[in-house]
Amino acid sequence: MALRSLHISNVVLIDQLTLEIGEGLTALTGETGAGKSILLDSLGLVTGARADANLVRKNQTQASVTAVFENAPPVIAEILSQQGFEIEDDMVLRRVLSADGKSRAFINDQPVSVSLLRQIGEHLVDIHGQFETYGLLDPAQHGALLDVYAGLEEDCAALQKLWTMWKQASEVYDTALTDLESARKQEDYVRHAVDDLAALNPQEGEEDELLSIRQKLQHRHFITESRTIIENLLSGDDGIMRQLHHVWRQVDKLSDKLGADNFTSVRDSLDHAQKYLEQAERDIGHLTRDDDDDYTSLESVDDRLHDLRSQARRHNITCAQLPEFLHALRAKLDLMDHDGARLTQLEQNVTAAKTAWHKAAQNLSAKRQKAAKILAKNVNAELPPLKLEKAKFQVTCTAQENEKFWGPRGCDQIIFEVSTNGGDFGPLNKVASGGEMARFMLALKLVLAESHAGQKVYVFDEIDTGIGGSTAAAVGERLARLARIYQVLVVTHSPQVAATAHHHFNVAKDTGKTEIRNLDFAAKIEELARMLAGAVITDEARAAAQKLLQSAAQNARGEAA
Repeated sequence: MALRSLHISNVVLIDQLTLEIGEGLTALTGETGAGKSILLDSLGLVTGARADANLVRKNQTQASVTAVFENAPPVIAEILSQQGFEIEDDMVLRRVLSADGKSRAFINDQPVSVSLLRQIGEHLVDIHGQFETYGLLDPAQHGALLDVYAGLEEDCAALQKLWTMWKQASEVYDTALTDLESARKQEDYVRHAVDDLAALNPQEGEEDELLSIRQKLQHRHFITESRTIIENLLSGDDGIMRQLHHVWRQVDKLSDKLGADNFTSVRDSLDHAQKYLEQAERDIGHLTRDDDDDYTSLESVDDRLHDLRSQARRHNITCAQLPEFLHALRAKLDLMDHDGARLTQLEQNVTAAKTAWHKAAQNLSAKRQKAAKILAKNVNAELPPLKLEKAKFQVTCTAQENEKFWGPRGCDQIIFEVSTNGGDFGPLNKVASGGEMARFMLALKLVLAESHAGQKVYVFDEIDTGIGGSTAAAVGERLARLARIYQVLVVTHSPQVAATAHHHFNVAKDTGKTEIRNLDFAAKIEELARMLAGAVITDEARAAAQKLLQSAAQNARGEAA
């Protein structure tokens, strides 16, 4: 995933500006107040940061920022697919901010909520100093980061399945226990209801069938009389079938005189007519026959309907629900009659599932504790060159005994902590100063980089605060190393850091507007010389700048080799 371009319109000092960003390390340099921080504010805005009306350029009605990303990671595709989006090529994020502080968000020109934009932004960009509750500064993320670093994703997935099985078994047991307790309270009612309904023996669809029989019995005389009349008209002495027989005889006589072949279609028509009449007679007989042996009288049908409806009213259900209701009551009785054995089995299922989960959680905890020591060792090895000689980093991985702290990812509380000057350990964002924290973040990201490569754009704002010389060079080297895996942007005042960049932009303010310029090699030397010498650029400063670039290139070739 990579950020390809950033277009900014009417943001503070910026009128219209488009920044095309390449892979690797990009450095942004310039005088204080030129507008470098505005670029980061704009990138934060388009990735879901809180909107501030003060970002809108003076005398303008709205500001907008558009960012184009390519090769979005699968997690983003999954999030967007749940919202009905399909990302095939580039993903374009846009945020429009009005002067009244209201904002609108868009993904590929489709309006979205700011919360969705923020959710996507968290997976795209990590701007140090902007999102202090996310990423490496968020203790809630430390466990997942350690698992990814240690390659424990499959272990975590297996543990989550065991957690689900445990909770499902617990739910089945709790439901059965609740049902049993409820059934016990109404046992007498259940037993009497089962006896009454079993004696009644309601059948599915019985009410509708009885109503149909009832209608037949109500009109039995009329039905019998009509059937007799129809049968006489069809097959009586003077019925249609008898007349059709006479027609057949006359056709036979005509065919003898005029030729049988000429009467083929006539014979077919008469044959069809006879078959249809015979079928009609059979259908009428079927529809009107009186074969309901169980209900020979209207009174017996009414009595059965009354019994069914009386039971339905008693239990506040419909007649159609009586068979299913009887089945449910019998299940309750079965539970009460065999509650001990069934509940014991369900409880054993819960215990077995819990034991399996806890064993897997303990095994995972052991792997995490081992990985925590390795992570801490590797991070601490990166600290001295970053002028953090007295600082220490540790990963606490504590298995919680209290079940209320257990969850799908296990029973461990995992926290990244630091000690800056030999004091007590504490959270990174509470213990370290701004510059120290930025360098800690760099060390952490370097060590974590290989385990989740290429998933974010990392942005460092003035990571070189309070350092210079060899320490600044060490920061630059590490940023360049990180940029081999990630896309990295750095706002810097350090020529040693800027010299390591693959791309270098100068940010300047001209007539009240921020402008940005992509520096070629010669312009980069001039900018580095300015950073080294100040207002008056000397040949010595240019020579020193060129030496910095040569040294950075040599280091890059050495690491690549």
